[in-house]
Amino acid sequence: QVQLVESGGGLVQAGGSLRLSCAASDRTFVSLAMAWFRQVPGKERDFVAAIDWTGDSTYYADSAKGRFTISRDGAKNTVYLQMNSLKPEDTAVYFCAASLEVVTTEATDYASWGQGTQVTVSS
Repeated sequence: QVQLVESGGGLVQAGGSLRLSCAASDRTFVSLAMAWFRQVPGKERDFVAAIDWTGDSTYYADSAKGRFTISRDGAKNTVYLQMNSLKPEDTAVYFCAASLEVVTTEATDYASWGQGTQVTVSS
């Protein structure tokens, strides 16, 4: 329902880093949870990371633990995903999402979605 715009994707070599940003169109929109998902052709949209409204609680997929960090800037209505030690298998379209519900790892629980930003990791 609320417009979310991702940016920061691009082409990077394996072992490199990228920081994705997701900005909400309206600062009056307050979400209880923000999350990142990713999707490749022929596969389902998979959970990557999530953060609650305070920023005190974060959640990560096993594939992201130790390499990715999710954070948010409430003043800017923006959520970030810092990705380090990138691998070719991280290649996907990354989507940000927002929910008024408690943070979950299920895509169907998120009502607002961005258009996605492409991340390509070369070997």
